[in-house]
Amino acid sequence: MWLALAFLSAALLGLYDTSKKAALKNNAVIPVLFLNTVFSTLIFSKVIISSFSGATASFAEIGILKAHLLIIAKSCIVLTSWIFGYFGLKHLPITIVGPINATRPILVLLGAMLIFGERLNAWQWGGVILSLFSLLMLSRSSKKENINFAHNKWIWFIAAAAFTGACSGLYDKYIMQKMEPSFVQGWYNFYQMLMMGIVMLSLWLPNRHKSTPFRWSWAIPLISIFISAADYAYFSALSQPDSMISVVSLVRRSSVIVSFLCGALIFKERNLKAKALDLAMILIGMVLIWIGSR
Repeated sequence: MWLALAFLSAALLGLYDTSKKAALKNNAVIPVLFLNTVFSTLIFSKVIISSFSGATASFAEIGILKAHLLIIAKSCIVLTSWIFGYFGLKHLPITIVGPINATRPILVLLGAMLIFGERLNAWQWGGVILSLFSLLMLSRSSKKENINFAHNKWIWFIAAAAFTGACSGLYDKYIMQKMEPSFVQGWYNFYQMLMMGIVMLSLWLPNRHKSTPFRWSWAIPLISIFISAADYAYFSALSQPDSMISVVSLVRRSSVIVSFLCGALIFKERNLKAKALDLAMILIGMVLIWIGSR
């Protein structure tokens, strides 16, 4: 069951990335991200309100104060990853960003082996190796679009987003064994909204005339809808005792399939033939991981 939830999360995550790319086109990043946290908080407002009566949260073993401190820490990690990721996605083709994000599970794998003692079998290792090789191929094909991985700062932004996202994945495995998914998701969106509100008021608002202006896009609420659904499926998968964070994280990165197709059909991005080879290797890697998880 947890593997099916991981694949569902992946599909929704691809639509989330596509919505982000559409919303960020010629738009200010910080207001878009702030509105994302606002709409996500509204989606889970019932959970937040209900939690005051203890109706939705099972954190008796750790206490309510520790539960909220753990969620605040998660909010900081995720928001850091989102800030880097949003800026990087605005300035790079989505057909490049998606495969780079596929490296997150490799980082999660290393952490899972060190922290949780997880081990992969031969099939799963095959999927990991193919994913790494696809990243190497992507760095070569991207040169045709004058994108040098070593010297492009937006590539480094995406790399930073991938690293902090991997840290978040490892942290999720820890906290999802202690709290209900809806409680975590509702409150971490709320805390992110507060943090982004501070960023909006202190950094963006005073300098808004010196940067890209903000414009409304109906893709903005879609970001919140898709990420909320994707995260709920993801948290539900991790909350199951037999789930493996290394496998869930890697399967979730198959969202690149959806974002790649949208990049080709909606955004008309270039150099698709070479990138399609990278995508094919990721697909094969996902199949190997699925076989190894049965």
